[in-house]
Amino acid sequence: MKRNGLQAVKAFQIVIAILLVAALLSGYGANAQTITGKFPLLAGHEVRLEGFYGFDTYKISSTRISDEGEFVLSYSEAHYGMGQLVSTAVRPFIVILSGEDIKLKGESFSHPETIEILKGKENLLFEQYAIEHPRREQALSAWEYLERIYSRDPLFAAHKDPLNAIVQEMQRIREEDRAFLENLEPQSYISWFLPLRKLVSSVPTIAQYRTGEIPGAIAAFRSMDHTDPRLYKSGLLSDVIESHFWLIENSGRSLDSVFIEMNISIDHLIDNISTDEKKFNEITDYLFKLLERRSLFGSSEYLALKVLNEVSCTIDNDLAAQMESYRAMKPGNAAPDFAFRGNVLAPGYGQSEIPGKLSDLNSEYTLVVFGASWCPGCPEELSKIASLYENWKAYGVEVVFVSLDEEKQVFESFAGIFPFISICDYQKWESPAVKSWHVFATPTLYLLDSKREILLRPNSARHIDAWVDWYLVQGNK
Repeated sequence: MKRNGLQAVKAFQIVIAILLVAALLSGYGANAQTITGKFPLLAGHEVRLEGFYGFDTYKISSTRISDEGEFVLSYSEAHYGMGQLVSTAVRPFIVILSGEDIKLKGESFSHPETIEILKGKENLLFEQYAIEHPRREQALSAWEYLERIYSRDPLFAAHKDPLNAIVQEMQRIREEDRAFLENLEPQSYISWFLPLRKLVSSVPTIAQYRTGEIPGAIAAFRSMDHTDPRLYKSGLLSDVIESHFWLIENSGRSLDSVFIEMNISIDHLIDNISTDEKKFNEITDYLFKLLERRSLFGSSEYLALKVLNEVSCTIDNDLAAQMESYRAMKPGNAAPDFAFRGNVLAPGYGQSEIPGKLSDLNSEYTLVVFGASWCPGCPEELSKIASLYENWKAYGVEVVFVSLDEEKQVFESFAGIFPFISICDYQKWESPAVKSWHVFATPTLYLLDSKREILLRPNSARHIDAWVDWYLVQGNK
């Protein structure tokens, strides 16, 4: 569980307030465009128009749909970009807020096939491309499959006419798609948005079927301007970042090569956003968490050190604390010693044998786990560690659980069933051990050797168990 997200929430609220004030000052009421809809099945329900800003959405306007199923919503220049209509359905309907009036009719926002766009040039073009482009992509994948057969299989390779026809059809499909995009009004939002959406949506197909396009796609992501206001209003910022790094991860490279390529992309990204402090903090925070979530620690460490050494931007305190853990607690460093303060549960130790501090342990290896009963992922992870503990201990691995709980009864009820050492000083994030180890989330795990040198920053009990099996069990055979 993350330490807190209140600062980010407050900052976002301030940004939205500024946007709304700007809208009012720019003559929001006088120059507003409208979205008119008729959806009889949604009569009586609220409909809300939301805009995108970075990784978040915000409300632009809302109204109650009439008994006849009709509604009118307004938006202004301040909301230029992509928007979404939200009502009772889980899935919203995406619209382009490009300064034009929009008119719709249909049944449900979550079933776009039932919706007809009656007015709004850019929205009509968006709808057309959203229907046609996936069909072209499917046809291309089929033709490319046949092209490989007629190029490589001796049974078919001798027949040149079918192969030439296949190549020509593939060229025709690509040209048709290219022509659609090139014929869009150059200054329109859709002329910028659709190529970006095409790049993001094609990533899975490129990784699986069109691997020759991987270098070009990665280059396109690297050359992108992540500070572009249009990107922040597109709803695609998270998709751009995730697709970029997912494509590298799934490009068929070795893990070492994956980290090399990711680190090159990180360099491009940091160079691009380092002049915009707000975006620098938001994007690096999102990417750092993404890499951590995918256990790509080689690159999350590289990003952390890169950001900490970036002097042109002031790093948000919470983000800096997260990243400092990589500089201070990276493998090879000596982990800080800490006293076993407060409540100490030590099954298997006599009263006089209970260690007074971490350095008193005589184990060959020590797994230190920071967690708490209130952490959503901790009970399951600690239960797995408990079930594996006896096997690990046979190979010289001790476990120390540092709890961030605040009440004695809660701690003892939670940790009392564990077969390893558990300690709690009831100071939560202010605990000396937590602060000296730069812990910013739970569960956090570190594996140490007998000299307290950090060997590994595991992401789970399974990760540690694999390490024990590879280095200790197999190594002793």
